[in-house]
Amino acid sequence: MTMTLTDTAPPLRAARRSIARQRRILLALPALVLAYLVYAAVAFDLAGVAARARWDNGALLMQDFWSYKTHVTRLNRDGAEVEVAIEGMRQARLAPGQEPDWVTRQADGSVDVALPAGNAVRIAPDGAGVLTVGGVSYAVTPHRDGIAFDIPDPPAWMNASDRRLSADLPGARVTFTRSKTEIFRRQPGWELFFFDLNSPFHGRSLTELVGLAVAGPQLRPGTPNIAAMAQDVWRNGIWHHGEVAWAMFETVLMAFLGTMGAGLVSLPLAFLAASNFTPARVLRQAMRRVFDFLRGVDALIWTIVLSRAFGPGPLTGSLAILLTDTGSFGKLFSEALENVDDKPIEGLRSTGAGALARSALAVMPQVSPVILSQLLYFLESNTRSATVIGAITGGGIGLLLVQAIQTQKDWEHVAYYIVLIVLVVMLMDWISGRVRARLIGGGA
Repeated sequence: MTMTLTDTAPPLRAARRSIARQRRILLALPALVLAYLVYAAVAFDLAGVAARARWDNGALLMQDFWSYKTHVTRLNRDGAEVEVAIEGMRQARLAPGQEPDWVTRQADGSVDVALPAGNAVRIAPDGAGVLTVGGVSYAVTPHRDGIAFDIPDPPAWMNASDRRLSADLPGARVTFTRSKTEIFRRQPGWELFFFDLNSPFHGRSLTELVGLAVAGPQLRPGTPNIAAMAQDVWRNGIWHHGEVAWAMFETVLMAFLGTMGAGLVSLPLAFLAASNFTPARVLRQAMRRVFDFLRGVDALIWTIVLSRAFGPGPLTGSLAILLTDTGSFGKLFSEALENVDDKPIEGLRSTGAGALARSALAVMPQVSPVILSQLLYFLESNTRSATVIGAITGGGIGLLLVQAIQTQKDWEHVAYYIVLIVLVVMLMDWISGRVRARLIGGGA
């Protein structure tokens, strides 16, 4: 049979129309995305936000993540002494023998503070200060109504008024006011991270610490040095490693109890939502709407509601995760149940096995890989969510993170908590991968 040109024309035109339609769709989608981005930029005033952004503050914040500041402060009152403290904390005040070598106390009572890039500050016994930058000295004298100085044309790095003079210098900041003179010098690292100032191991080198741990004299009589080191790190009064570890445990426990509890609750309810196990349409649809409601309300909302009933604490966070995940697991498990193979079930039914036996022997082996995989994935995800929930319910690492942010100065502590959270999430991901490979992959 010979096909004429007339016979092939309609299919050819249809194919061409289909190709043209697909081409228009491919061109329209990027255009729609671009139009939406332009709309979002205008609606949210991104240009204005960028113009008002304080990039210098952002740079300082990033520096605070990996460095610390040593404060040199002199309160301008009679008999006041110059104090040197890590981050200005009273419990981290350095004794004269512990002060850094760039702070020098002179015989006449004045204090010289050496700063990076060759800059320096001298604080006189009466509170007057001399700031030296680039070889040029600027004298500042506090008095009852403010400060006095003779700087007719302040440089760009200096902010001067009759009540306050501040200078932003490389690696340092100097401030003169009527009430006090304060200098802080930035240095890399997290100071006092292992041993605080009350520990006999503070200020010792790694070689000294290793020697003391192995064969050195006991610095705390009756306690081996290695045990005393562990105790001092755990009870560190600045970084509070013991409290942080317990808070991290609470966060993981919150995620574990909420996730596993949701799995136990949602599995039997999923049978009621599966069409091949629950013929009653009304019951099936009612159960599906319950799942929709539970997962439709975010865990944070459940946290606020439950905190009024149970008060703040890890229990409230666990219940919030349980409610939200019950809705998610119910949908996922019911869909898995609807896709099981009916042949093993029919085989057991032919032997007279009851519904419970059929579910345990024919259904669960088929859906257990899906259930286990989802439980492990949600456990990993809920470890992150428990941090935010803990900030609201007052439990776990989330509370410590919020407190560190609210102080507006302990940003290295914020970085510490964030690093811990990331490491724990990575650990949970590794453990869940190993368990998944061992149980699911091995079973296959």
